Amino acid sequence: DPSVPPSGVSCSGCGAELQCRDAVAPGFLPAEKYRSLTEGPAGLAGLRGAVCQRCWLLAHHGQALQLRLPPEQHRLVVSAALRRPPRHGRGPLLLYILDLLELPDPVLPQLPALLGPDVPAAGVLVVGNKVDLLPADSPGHLGRLRRQLAAACTQAGLRGAPLVDVRLVSAKTGFGVERLISRLQSSWKCAGDVYLLGATNSGKSTLFNSLLQSDYCKSRAPDIVNRATVSPWPGTTLNLLKFPIINPTCDRIFRRQERLKEEATKTEDQLSSEERKYLNQFKKQGYLVGEVGRTFQRQKSSAVIDFDPDMLSYSVDEDPKISARKHEEREEFTHNEVKDARWCFDTPGIVKENCVLNLLTEKEVKLVLPIHAIVPRTFILKPGMVLFLAALGRVDYLQGEKPAWFSVVASNLLPVHISTLSNADDLYKKYAGQEFLKVPMGGEERMKEFPQLVPQDITLKGIGTTEAVADIKLSSAGWVAVTAHAEEKLLLRAYTPEGTTLVVREPPLLPYISAIRGARIAGTAAYRTKKPPSLVENLKTMERR
Repeated sequence: DPSVPPSGVSCSGCGAELQCRDAVAPGFLPAEKYRSLTEGPAGLAGLRGAVCQRCWLLAHHGQALQLRLPPEQHRLVVSAALRRPPRHGRGPLLLYILDLLELPDPVLPQLPALLGPDVPAAGVLVVGNKVDLLPADSPGHLGRLRRQLAAACTQAGLRGAPLVDVRLVSAKTGFGVERLISRLQSSWKCAGDVYLLGATNSGKSTLFNSLLQSDYCKSRAPDIVNRATVSPWPGTTLNLLKFPIINPTCDRIFRRQERLKEEATKTEDQLSSEERKYLNQFKKQGYLVGEVGRTFQRQKSSAVIDFDPDMLSYSVDEDPKISARKHEEREEFTHNEVKDARWCFDTPGIVKENCVLNLLTEKEVKLVLPIHAIVPRTFILKPGMVLFLAALGRVDYLQGEKPAWFSVVASNLLPVHISTLSNADDLYKKYAGQEFLKVPMGGEERMKEFPQLVPQDITLKGIGTTEAVADIKLSSAGWVAVTAHAEEKLLLRAYTPEGTTLVVREPPLLPYISAIRGARIAGTAAYRTKKPPSLVENLKTMERR
């Protein structure tokens, strides 16, 4: 209904202004639904807590609506927010979230330019997310990953603000989140606002939701602030969402530490049935699991039962009359709760350029983005053999004296196929768009519009049969770790869709990944897969790193 002006009320899932004027613009609600929420006694206030059609479909059906939203609009929202005048006399802390699987992060080098000289940021804390998806390829692998993350920050040149720290977490399973909160409360305390920044699909909104249900948030806020919409579809958050940060007084920090100490003395067998159910669920999804608890719970008053005698005074010949449902009053913050509050903001994801995800449909994105612990798949190839990762990437082993090991780290739903150089082109032409290669999907018509694969020659020198020399990162589809005999020279040719970025990552992210394998499958180039066990943080059973 174009005649209805915008509401001025934000969607509680993505932050866009709710409206019923334009179905392809952010914040759209069908006119009938919009009117049903606003025609009551509350008026526009009836929209508070509502979500737009896009967030509803993402949350309940995993379905994404295509919006008319230029990628630069996300960047403008973030840039404008960062250039707000400092509150409380101090600039904000920037919590930059990146997907560890995406290292080197394509947006991190843009951060100094995004900040600029006029952004009064007090510091940057970089958080490497999705660590739960990566298998432990050697003892101490978390320390090595953290060092690699720190090196990536240095290489990106974070000069817009001092680098406070780097942390590893899983926003989904909760691993590392309690330690992140402790770090924030001990160093940043409640000095100023905090902004969550990062590329699309880095997990910002998932971390925002975890922090909202934790000791980092004011105790009453989870009852008032809605959780952000989380989806594999890039660019879910369209505007700023926020919650008030709790002031970490000495008493609160002491009580929190006591809770964490008590939890650390438990074994898995001592957990409640509900806690064990939670852990077992996430153990199936990730290698690293940690529960995010709350020390400061708001005491909820017992429910008041409305007694309506008229409801009981009907004869056996009459149907009972259902009294009109009273309008539910939505809780709001009091003035005193927010007048001096420091806020944690979730911001729109910065769109990654030259990314294969930008070429994919909604169904294809769900197959490509890993949401469960990645099980590495290792193959031993001779010169003249080819490895396909779906129809999104290809690695040819052109020249070398000896066989080499190629370990695929990608979504478990993406197929890997081995061919020979002489058959590779025909295989791609015949099966691209079909179930055999799976992604892209849609047959010949889909492949007519999909960019062709373009090659890049790569020369590597092996460093030993137990350690990979490099990762060949096939845009955001995954990577292939290459392990070869010491001093063995390899000539490879890797392919990704035209317009996407292929990266040779040295040193590799998981250098000992080829060791995570079973026995060789007779008559094939493949090894049986092996999935390492999951570890639970902050329990006696977990190995300390």
